[in-house]
Amino acid sequence: MLKDGTYSAWFKTPLGEGTGIVHLADGKLWGRDSVMFYDGSYETAGDSFTGVLRTKRHTPDQPTLFGMDELELKIKGATHGKIATYTATTDAVPDMVMEGRLILNQSPPAVTETPRASIFDANRLPKLPKLSR
Repeated sequence: MLKDGTYSAWFKTPLGEGTGIVHLADGKLWGRDSVMFYDGSYETAGDSFTGVLRTKRHTPDQPTLFGMDELELKIKGATHGKIATYTATTDAVPDMVMEGRLILNQSPPAVTETPRASIFDANRLPKLPKLSR
């Protein structure tokens, strides 16, 4: 099942590939990469999901993976543990398919004990043998 959370995103089309960050919560998604903002919605059914994603450019003069700035992508995918794979298409470029992966970001476990500062003690260092002259 696709869980709410923050995901690292990897995606590619025949024009190139990219990475970004996507947030999922209660059927809504939003995120960004180095060129675009995205937002949209998704639905889950067991390990499968579908969604609609809209893109909007935030950085000029960078190539995009569909060759266009503002698109509406239709997404279909499946989850496999903490990784989801998907394909996306758009009516604006009907012959092009985007493939991608979402990887759920995990927070490190909470620290239960405050680490103590180490006290430097030169006497605890190994001693070198004395050289005779």
